[in-house]
Amino acid sequence: MTLPKPSLQDIEIHLLLEGLYQYYGYDFRNYALSSIKRRILSFMHLEGLANISALQERLLHNSNYLERFLLALTVNVTSMFRDPSFYNTFRTQVIPFLQTYPFIRIWHAGCSTGEEVYSMAILLEEEGLYHRCRIYATDTNEKVLQNAKSGIFSLKLMQEYTHLYLKAGGKRSFSEYYTAAYDNAIFRASLRENIVFAQHNLATDSSFNEFNVILCRNVLIYFNQILQKRVHELFYNSLCTFGILGLGRQESIRFTPYEQQYEEIIKGEKIYRKIGVRGRGETLTHRDFNHN
Repeated sequence: MTLPKPSLQDIEIHLLLEGLYQYYGYDFRNYALSSIKRRILSFMHLEGLANISALQERLLHNSNYLERFLLALTVNVTSMFRDPSFYNTFRTQVIPFLQTYPFIRIWHAGCSTGEEVYSMAILLEEEGLYHRCRIYATDTNEKVLQNAKSGIFSLKLMQEYTHLYLKAGGKRSFSEYYTAAYDNAIFRASLRENIVFAQHNLATDSSFNEFNVILCRNVLIYFNQILQKRVHELFYNSLCTFGILGLGRQESIRFTPYEQQYEEIIKGEKIYRKIGVRGRGETLTHRDFNHN
């Protein structure tokens, strides 16, 4: 059986992504083709470029052009307390478990502009845990990380975020967490005290710590199966025993090599607990862990 011949456009995209990796070190080669192709073509249209080869020539010969392209290539759609039931489940099912630890390390991978990072910081503060947490918020895009570090968001969004916060089980007035200044909402500096923002590329970089919680929501859907497998391996190896993995609504550990190494806390909420394995067919339980 012969495979269908790739189109000229797909060949150009392959060459463009390979050039980005070889010259700049940004690896988008295993992103889902349909998604990244759509974003590249949209960027070309906005820039008035005739074809992908013209885009490649401009990128490789003008590093100042790269930042604008990377912003178009990476997906930065997010909001505070996105999928409120996820945060409700985290609050009721995960927090009691985390309260047993003296210090908690959380990795928020692919944090984008930081809305979900601040959401988790608020939740942890309300549950009395933030003072013994360290949140590592990472993204491949330095520009969006700078936005996240600022803690400044559009004031127009606060009504929507207040609604989501309350649906997520918020315990206070949401306006307590920010100050309105002109058209901006500036979130309290104390919420950033235990957050470390850093550049990290899930496609190429390795683990940098052991974590009690890893959150990577609505990122894996943009990767192909090869990259998804790599990232799942990275997360599994970065989680401590009984560590918590949180994924997006459309993401799952099903059909990955690690499917049997997790248990879902509440069906459908995409929050999983890593379970250790002693030997073939013998699973280490939470009770065994406490006994030891």
